[in-house]
Order: sequence, then structure tokens, then C-alpha cells
Amino acid sequence: MTNPGKALAFLFIISAFFYSCKNSSPDTTWQVSGGSKKTIHYSALTQIDTSNVKTLQVAWIYHTKDADTAAHSQIQCNPIIANGVLYGTTPRLKLIALDAATGVQKWVFNPAGNANSTPQSFGMNNNRGVTYWEDGDDKRILYCAGSNVYALNALDGTPIKSFGKSGSIDLHNDLGRNAKDSYITATSPGIIYHDLYIVGCRVNETADAAPGHIRAYDVRTGKLKWIFHTIPYPGELGYNSWDDPEAWKHIGSANCWAGFSLDEKRGLLFAPTGSAAYDFYGGKRLGAGLFANCLLALDAATGKLVWHYQVIHHDMWDKDLPTAPALVTIKQNGEEIDAVAQPTKHGFIFVLDRATGKPLFPVKETAVPTNSELTGEKPWPTQPIPQLPVPFTRQTLTEKDINPYLSDSSRAEVLRRLRTYRYGSMFLPPGKQPSLIFPGFDGGAEWGGPAYDPATGLIYINANEMAWVMTMIDSKLDVSGAESFNQAGHRLFINNCMGCHGQDRKGTGNYPSLINVNKKYHDDQIDALMQSGRRMMPSFKQLTGQERKAIVSFITDNKTTGAHTFVPAHKIIDPYLNIPYQMTGYNKFLSKEDEPAIAPPWGTLNAINLNTGKMVWRIPLGDDRKLTRKGHPGTGTENYGGPVVTAGGLVFIAATKDEKIRAFNKRNGQLVWEAKLPASGFATPSVYEIEGREYLVIACGGGKLGTKSGDAYVAFALPKQ
Repeated sequence: MTNPGKALAFLFIISAFFYSCKNSSPDTTWQVSGGSKKTIHYSALTQIDTSNVKTLQVAWIYHTKDADTAAHSQIQCNPIIANGVLYGTTPRLKLIALDAATGVQKWVFNPAGNANSTPQSFGMNNNRGVTYWEDGDDKRILYCAGSNVYALNALDGTPIKSFGKSGSIDLHNDLGRNAKDSYITATSPGIIYHDLYIVGCRVNETADAAPGHIRAYDVRTGKLKWIFHTIPYPGELGYNSWDDPEAWKHIGSANCWAGFSLDEKRGLLFAPTGSAAYDFYGGKRLGAGLFANCLLALDAATGKLVWHYQVIHHDMWDKDLPTAPALVTIKQNGEEIDAVAQPTKHGFIFVLDRATGKPLFPVKETAVPTNSELTGEKPWPTQPIPQLPVPFTRQTLTEKDINPYLSDSSRAEVLRRLRTYRYGSMFLPPGKQPSLIFPGFDGGAEWGGPAYDPATGLIYINANEMAWVMTMIDSKLDVSGAESFNQAGHRLFINNCMGCHGQDRKGTGNYPSLINVNKKYHDDQIDALMQSGRRMMPSFKQLTGQERKAIVSFITDNKTTGAHTFVPAHKIIDPYLNIPYQMTGYNKFLSKEDEPAIAPPWGTLNAINLNTGKMVWRIPLGDDRKLTRKGHPGTGTENYGGPVVTAGGLVFIAATKDEKIRAFNKRNGQLVWEAKLPASGFATPSVYEIEGREYLVIACGGGKLGTKSGDAYVAFALPKQ
């Protein structure tokens, strides 16, 4: 067999055959978010394959009818299927149960109408999945809306009254310090180990963030069973990694917002954590900072630490671990090794021994720049760099990487700005002189996560390839003399809101503009949003009513209220919260026409052999419509949501802003099918079987990257015989 393509195809067929023989119970259901507790986004179903995928057609569409177009609502949910019922969430966080074969609604639970919900607790966070548990006739769905985790009867959607407080638990509780006014929710689903419901959280990324401790609750009663302190208490391992012995009392975040993986045989829970607060200035949290930016292996029954691996020391770039790791088995030197593969925002995959945490490929502690211009900051002198697997995204830029499709004048303007920036390393300390963040704040990898094919050892991961610009400025901490409401609002805006909405209030990254916000909302509605939070926006309940009123007067440019005299509240300020510098916003590196300043691809789909660490194929993911019309297809686009790989030889993925879902041949990356969606599918698909028919379903919520918001779940299947 001399043709290498045929040889590779033959190997795929043989390896898939032996895998199916070796595993008597292949994964043909999607009862757990991510496909299984291994979080490998894999389906062993083979009815849809490379020979017939082009005949896929819409099997059903379900409309939630609650999209919030003014607020750019989304559906990021990877739905689960249990006992023939599909469970997912809507843009306004209702929980829906549908007949998985027809899309016909069975029931809907609305948390906003639940007796335990309040406007403060029901911030409209995004939701990426729900959790199913059963014991005999007791079948439950657990999910988070706002700060509440609800336990519902899976048959009819009614709250389980014996769970927590009449059917829900408040994530503000059990954190070990006063967190009642802190923003907290859970965007990713919890995971079940026996009768434990284990959950992470999303918290603020500002200095006043709550701690991101991981908790396990009795799935029947809602009572706390264990807690793991991601910011260690005195006497706990990791406590000495913080230079200040009082850090545990004040520092927040280090939270597991991206979800979990679980090795049930070993009883090991794998939890990826984010950075400690404040994200971009570490002068108040000196040291390596365990257990921020770590992959944790915990005893799932007790919460005790088994091992940890830190992928970023003393993070100053918001390089959270963005996705649950994939539990994989790789071959090295003729030996099969159970491993965990953890993708990162900066484009690496750390492959670690599942039992010990030891890297299975060389990782080099590499010297990085430490010359910070910010007073009090002490960057860590080295960062771990995997030598294999190969990075799945570009990690450096030069002037040669400027977008070739820009006009001459735009290109010249972009080059002029680039020459005023600091760039050339992923680990340049933040400073007042702008620095390029590449890979950007949204990856590299993002929350969609990878797909892994256990038959071949290939991992498939999509990547964002967008450069961002970070600039730090002095905070406005001191008040000298009397202030007007407008002056106080400007000061408070800089310290609390600028990082998302920008110095000019025009919005940054995926955060909306506040210009003319008073045409959408009344002042009291804006104040209510500041207290409750919504989706990416945290709660600001820590501010006094007068402080919120001052911010509202500033962002609405209310001349009447803005002229009033502001009387500061007499309150004790935690010195840990007095951060001397603030970031000006999540600003993408764009041209004056808002086009990417760097050359495409701006999004890719990658296949990497985890046995060798080598790239197998890499393709652009998505099309920029304007450039396609001009004859420049295949640019790729920014993307959110992950892939699914099947034993039928396919990789399915939506994720792009061009409102399409696609199927690729998993051997070579060849596009074999695509379909138009009613809105962008910024979510991970699910693959399942009902009565012998295989389905592919995707949530089409749009809302990101300037796309329209949607309200649909769309299922595809082959034509009925």
C-alpha cells in the first residue's frame, strides 16, 4: 500500500474496529454534558458517516421564544439527552424538556417565577449545560440560574422540595467568609459522583471577587458535604505560595468556572481553575498563587487534593484554564497511559499522567520578562512551556503578520500603532505602554473545549486567533475636595466598569457599548441591573445606592443629576481592594474600519496526535462574509463552542459567527457538509440516538461577535427510510 492517504484511512478503520471490539459499551448516549464524564465530546454512533452526511436534513426545530435581542442574549448550552428527553436552557435561563425525537415540548421551568428567586439572585448568567441524576424512580435535573442551583423533577419540571431550601441552594452560602454581596453563579454544569453533586462557580474578576472554592453537595438533600479551598487556608498545602499570610482572607477568584472531568474508576475529579483577582495587577497578591491557574486532581468523595499542576505562575493576563480537560489514553514506548489533556488560552495542551500529574511530554520552565513598570508588581521569573504537543495557535506576531486585505491607509495606520506597542512575548508584564495580548484574552482555547477520538488518539480543538491590546492606567482612588455626581461617577466608572466597557464607554471585546444606553433603559432599570448582574456583567451590590446613582448619571450623561453634590459614604475600605491600576478594557487589535489588524486565519480547527504530540491537520474555521464576497474565502472567524467527533468518521462543529454548522472528515479535515442555522451556534453540539435514528442537535443563540440573538435548538438526521 504505497498511497499514504489510503494507508492512513486503513489505519483509522482498523483502529476503530479494534476499539469497538474492546469496548462492549461504546458511548452512544449524551446523558452528560460533553458526552461523558471524560468530557471528550465523542460519540460511538456510526449511522451518520462520511458517505451519507451530505444528505443530513433538519429533523426538528424548537423555538424558546424568549430571546433578548436588545441585551444580545445567547444560548451556550450543550444539551443532554436522558430517557428520550432533551434537557437544555433558553436565553433567559428557563429549563426546557423536549421529546428528543420530535422537539415537542414536555415542560418548562422558569426560575424567575420561582418563590426562591429574587432579582438580586437571578442575574441572567449564561449557561452551558445541566446535570442529570437518577436513582430508581427518583430522576432529577440540576442547573444554575443566577446564584441558585435548582433541583427539578426530570419528569415534570417541579422543584424537589426536599433539596436545599424548597428546591434550591444559594451559592453565596458555604464560602467560609462573608460573600453575601458578592457576584457568584455557575455557568458550567456540575458533575455527579455517586450521590454527590459537585459544582464550581463564576465570580467577579475585580479585586472584590468572592473566593472560587469548589463544593460538593448531597444530591438528595442539598447539604454541603465537602469544600476545597482554591485559595488555601493556614496549614493547607499551597498556603505558602502567597507572600502575604493574610491573602486567604481577602483574595478572590481562582475559581473553576469551566466545568469538570471525572475518572469514576479512580474516583478522581479534575478541576481547572482561573486566575486570582485582580486579574491584571498582582501587587496585592504576590507569589506563585496556588491554586490559581491550576489543573487540580481531587478525591471526588472527600475533596482532598491528590495532585495539582500550575500552568501559569502569578497570572497577570487573565489566562484562566478555559475548559474542562479531556480524559484520554495515549501510547508511549509501547505502553498505554491514562492521561489528562488540558488545553489553555495561550495555545498549549498539557498532557499529564492521570494518576500522578507528571507531564508525559517535556515541559520547560522558561525565563520570561520581569521588567514591570507598575509599582508593587513582581512578575514570576519563569513560566512552564510544553515542548510537545505542538501549539495549536500562533503565539507571536511581527509586522509581517498585518492583515493583507486592509487598504493601504489602514495598513499604514495599523503599523504606526503596532510600533508604539510592546510585543514579542506572551508574558510581557502589563504596563501603561500598551502591549499586545496574543493569543488573545479569549484564546487559543475557549470554553467549548476539545473532542478526542479514543480509537485513533487524535484530539480536535478549535482556536481563536485574535490579537488584543492591554493598557493599564492609574486608578482614581483618592477624593480631594467636593465632587459632583458626574465626577464621582467618572471615578467609580474607571474603577468598576471601564475594564469591560472601555474608557470611552463604547464597549470592548464582547462587552456592549453604553453610548445612548438611556434610550434602552430608565435610570432605575440600569441601577437594578447593576445590583443583579446579567450574563457577563457581575453584580455591583457592594456599591452604595448613591455610588450606583453617580455611575448611572455619568454613563447616561445626565446633566441635572450629574451636577448634584456627591457625599461619599463613610465605609471601611479593605486595603486589598485599593488596586492602584486598572485596565482600560478588552480592546481587540483592529483597524479603523473595525477589521482584524492581523492576517488570517482568525479561527482554526486543529487535529493533533496525542501519542506523538504532532499536528495532523489544521484548517481555517468559518468565513468572513465580506472577504468571501471579494473572493477571499477561508479566513476563519472567531469562534465559541466546541467540536464533537464520531466513530462515523466525522467532526461536527458550529461555533462560528457565519451562522453555519459544518462536518469535516476527521482523517484529513476535508469539509464534507455544512448547513445554515437560524442564528450562530455558539455552543457545542450533542449527538444521540432515539429508536435507531441518530441525531445531531445544536443550540442557535447567537448574540456574540455582533451577531443577532437567536432562540432555536435545531436537530439534524438522515432522511427516514
